[in-house]
Amino acid sequence: MKSDSDDMEEKEEEEVEYKKEVADACPPPCPVAPPGFPSHEGTGLQRNRSESPETLYTMTTQVTKPPGAVVIETRSSDPEECPEADNEEMDEILVNHSPEPPELEIGDMMQTDENSQPVTLHPEQDLPHMFKSLQDTLTGLTKEELFKFKMGFCQWESSITLSQVMEGDLLDFVDRIIEILGEDRSLLHTISTLESINKKEAAEELRNKCKRGKETLDLSQHIFLFLRSVFSLFRYHLKQYLIRKHQVIREGVVRAGKQNLLDTIYVEPQISTCGYGGVDPTHELRLHPPSPLQVPSSDTFVSLNNLFRQQKEDGSPVRTVMTTGIPGIGMSVSVGKFSLDWAEKRANMDLQFVIKLSFRTFWLLRNKNPPQMMSIMEVIEYYHPECKDMKYLEEDGCKFLIIMDSFDCYQTSLDWEYAPVVQDNHTQTHPDVMIVNIIRGTLLQGARVWILGRRAAVSQIPSKFIDVVTEIQGFSDEMKDDFLKKRFSDVVLTEKIVEHYKRLPTLSMLAGQPFVCWMVATVFERCFRYQDYGVHPPRLTPFYISILIVQTNRRLQFYYGKAENELKWSNDDRNLLKKMGKMAFKMLERNTSVFFEEDVKECGLKLMEVTVFSGLCAELSTAASGGRRTFCFIHLTFQEFMAALYVFTMFYTESKNVLESGGLHMHKIFASKDQTKSSAALVHCALTRTLSSPLGHYDMFLRFLCGIFSPDCHHNQLSRFLYRYNAPKLGGLDEVQQLLEQAIQTAEGNNRDRVENLKECLREMTQEDE
Repeated sequence: MKSDSDDMEEKEEEEVEYKKEVADACPPPCPVAPPGFPSHEGTGLQRNRSESPETLYTMTTQVTKPPGAVVIETRSSDPEECPEADNEEMDEILVNHSPEPPELEIGDMMQTDENSQPVTLHPEQDLPHMFKSLQDTLTGLTKEELFKFKMGFCQWESSITLSQVMEGDLLDFVDRIIEILGEDRSLLHTISTLESINKKEAAEELRNKCKRGKETLDLSQHIFLFLRSVFSLFRYHLKQYLIRKHQVIREGVVRAGKQNLLDTIYVEPQISTCGYGGVDPTHELRLHPPSPLQVPSSDTFVSLNNLFRQQKEDGSPVRTVMTTGIPGIGMSVSVGKFSLDWAEKRANMDLQFVIKLSFRTFWLLRNKNPPQMMSIMEVIEYYHPECKDMKYLEEDGCKFLIIMDSFDCYQTSLDWEYAPVVQDNHTQTHPDVMIVNIIRGTLLQGARVWILGRRAAVSQIPSKFIDVVTEIQGFSDEMKDDFLKKRFSDVVLTEKIVEHYKRLPTLSMLAGQPFVCWMVATVFERCFRYQDYGVHPPRLTPFYISILIVQTNRRLQFYYGKAENELKWSNDDRNLLKKMGKMAFKMLERNTSVFFEEDVKECGLKLMEVTVFSGLCAELSTAASGGRRTFCFIHLTFQEFMAALYVFTMFYTESKNVLESGGLHMHKIFASKDQTKSSAALVHCALTRTLSSPLGHYDMFLRFLCGIFSPDCHHNQLSRFLYRYNAPKLGGLDEVQQLLEQAIQTAEGNNRDRVENLKECLREMTQEDE
């Protein structure tokens, strides 16, 4: 039998060993917890930590340890047995290392994510609480139950091997699964495994512990006071939903086996906090556009994952961020990338939840007869069933983001001034009122809100409700090449595509729009499968026709709910494009690149149809246009293309030459019995206008007009869309070719600056696809 003195000596030796062990694992200046933790006999597991010091201070615990915080010995699972003297010593350590209350020290924990973002984690995301929750639950198992648990755990989890599960003691096991699987997945798999071995009470206890509103463990028990509990199950389901939705990007017509992973091909576009409309003013033949367009400077650019790290003028964090951009600039893809980075813990880890509520979902609720009356909490639960009973969204300090994209899908005006004020998240209300109150900040008051939509649609939101307006500008020259290189593993093919599209300066400019850059990659990948392709430069007109068709089909699907097999253009669709072409032609005649609301009405069009739904126009910033709502086409060359399409369509379908004017005399070889209805007569009128105007005014218009004369364009591409299926090919192209050749010969003598464009006009019409 040992004497008291022997016991004291043994305790002193254990204390020295313990201090040495902690000092090795946690070098100064990190303080250590006081010794004296007794061993726990619940599972009979060995508590000797000398062979596994990583459990005391691992990469996992290092991630969540704030500077100067205490590293607590976790070998004892019974904090009641800690002596009072040790508690006093720990309190003293805490006071010395932080002037703030101990519980706030955890709430202010700083981390850095993969994007080098400083991150402040909320207490409910604190890893030590997760560690202890799993430890406490598994400690109550017997040896046999723990063995069955480990066998079941690794059986259904391929990321962990049997040897990893069986090595070490219980704390090693908990530490290892959190490090390999992450907190949320570890918790979910632990609960499911407990249920599979008939330990449903333990599983329910762990589940309830993660749903509790507050943990009240005392510092005297060597556990930090947590302000909130862990909601890992809900967050895990949310993350899995976002990963499933955005991990694979669906571009154009989805082909089996041809899907791409978003992370693999994503190139982040330039995003500016100083937007002017997002329209590129550069032009192949004009040094300056007819109407000045402003572009933001590079010092206004902000990265995608830093949108909510901006501050308002008074220095407070932003609540509501609005992002706009022209059609095809990549807003939907940016939402997917932001969500995926959060779900996979690469960025914005301080956000506890990211919930996507598209305006399209609100529009569906509104279109029910009668309109569906729901509360915002019911809407969240309806579209995210895994988030049922998410009352914690209403608690103070809960940091979460609501993504509201596709504002242009909500096809009605909202009453921002007189809509009823709703402050209760459980009050059922009309979708119109709900949207207004979310953006006002009276509903979901603790939420950050990200609104995305085309400027012509989101401009109805009063500026007082928006903290920051950002605008996606598209790709720089380097980003275009990077985008194409990421899509193909074949380096030779990539180099061919990059070199090929740069042979057309206009296409190179337009490729700054991610949608066009994707089209370049898709079209040229298919073309280069054919032998000897690439000898001649590509033609420009087919690309513009493809953009027109894709955007019109998207309009039918996105705004009118048409299925993919129902994309048959109606007469209304054709008339819309013809009237937009007429407006573009009038703008070209006036030598302007912008239009106003009265111009739209003059052509018998609806403003929203033209500026939002068509996908071909954009609204400029009111600040850049003197406060008057001003619009333009997505690029000046697209205005020129639409003007040429209108002129050709009137000639092809109605036999009208809208370019005809008095005093025009043609060479006799091009004259016909019905001179005004011949193809050569139309091109002759276009040539006359072009050569008698300053360089650049009508030159691209002429190039597109000649391109549409090509049978490949008007008979193959536009057939079944803008023109009827059995419409005949246009005749008289030989005469048009002679006319262009003669114009080139004449220009080489007295108008050399026009020669290259005239040669391009001839190539657009005569070059056949290789």
